[in-house]
Amino acid sequence: MNTDRPELPDAQHAHWQRTYVSNPGMYGYRPSAPARYAAVVFRSAGVRDVLELGAGHGRDALHFAREGFAVRATDFSAAGLAQLRRAAGAEGLAERVTCLVHDVREPLPLPDSSVDAAFAHMLLCMALSTEEIHAVVAEIRRVLRPGGTFVYTVRHTGDAHYGTGLVHGDDIYEHGGFAVHFFPRRLVDDLAEGWRLDDVHAFEEGELPRRLWRVTQRLPR
Repeated sequence: MNTDRPELPDAQHAHWQRTYVSNPGMYGYRPSAPARYAAVVFRSAGVRDVLELGAGHGRDALHFAREGFAVRATDFSAAGLAQLRRAAGAEGLAERVTCLVHDVREPLPLPDSSVDAAFAHMLLCMALSTEEIHAVVAEIRRVLRPGGTFVYTVRHTGDAHYGTGLVHGDDIYEHGGFAVHFFPRRLVDDLAEGWRLDDVHAFEEGELPRRLWRVTQRLPR
């Protein structure tokens, strides 16, 4: 069944908000493997501040703050970010973490060339059209300083859920209320146009397991 629902992103917003309210700290507070990797890459590049898109309740934002980075954490769930603020305060990291409720379908409320690095764990493979994904990456490029690094992860078309469940078109499939845009490799390459694509690393996460790519790309100086 192909729904092609234009209201899908708004429905997903409401779904994630309910999920964070009913499952506080749903992913725990140990950082993801991609965040641990990104922190090492960022440190080696001399990064001082990190923009995280889709921070949720903040397990990765907290890791970046613990590692000494100033973090701007964005998410469209106010409930998730409220949990991050409380956790940052409890760990004495409030001064390093700035939270911003933001829908990635809108321009980032940041000046051009204002951050050193960006991180997004499965944000780009949410219920976004291909056109919207390109727009998000263009915004990230706008706010990164020359030489800035972007590390992101996405579920790809080799994932077990690809091609199954509720079909929304544009490689978007929904399972259990969560819609995912599964990436073909050509989309990764298209998003890297004008960047230096350093690495595309395949890995697995969770019990299914989810199959993902971890992508590292840099802007020219």
